Amino acid sequence: MATLYAKLGVSQDATWEEIKRAYRKAAMKWHPDRNVGQEEAAGAAFQEIKDAYAILSDDDQRKVYDAVYAQEMRRWEALQKRQQEVEAARARKAKAEAEAKYSQMVGVAMRYADEGHNRDVLFGVMLGRECDADMAQRIADSVWALQQARRAAQASESAEAADAIDQEPPSQTQPAAAKQDKPSHDARAAGVFDSLWQGFFGVRS
Repeated sequence: MATLYAKLGVSQDATWEEIKRAYRKAAMKWHPDRNVGQEEAAGAAFQEIKDAYAILSDDDQRKVYDAVYAQEMRRWEALQKRQQEVEAARARKAKAEAEAKYSQMVGVAMRYADEGHNRDVLFGVMLGRECDADMAQRIADSVWALQQARRAAQASESAEAADAIDQEPPSQTQPAAAKQDKPSHDARAAGVFDSLWQGFFGVRS
């Protein structure tokens, strides 16, 4: 809401002379006789200007107005601050709930993927649990891709293990220390999968 000072186009610390000059200028601009065809709107604006001048041109009324305005401004600012705090708290709660829902859906999708279900089943399960379609699609695609990566790593490990057995001389045994120093393919595969999982979801399986 515009202040009385704003209606006259002056600052709150304007002198009496400045208020008087501003009133004359505004009165001439909005006088109904100078606004043919817009008499009603001009008359309303002209009356507001007269009322503003009547208060601001009187020292006692101006002091009362300034005091009331300052009090109302403090009340309004406190109300605005409270509303902002409420909105911020509501936003934090909504974010926390969304993150919890997302984590829950990822866990469900991982469980179904571990049971051997394909991507379409994962997507359907997400929808059946009232998951947003876009989120359900992202989770299903990501979990399925990660599960495929894990299975590919396990298959590769099995193939390498079989090759190692075929190529190892029957009479040659590998020292235990050497076996311990070299990380197993399973550990490497798990590390790769954990890195992928961390990149997609920010948590470890």
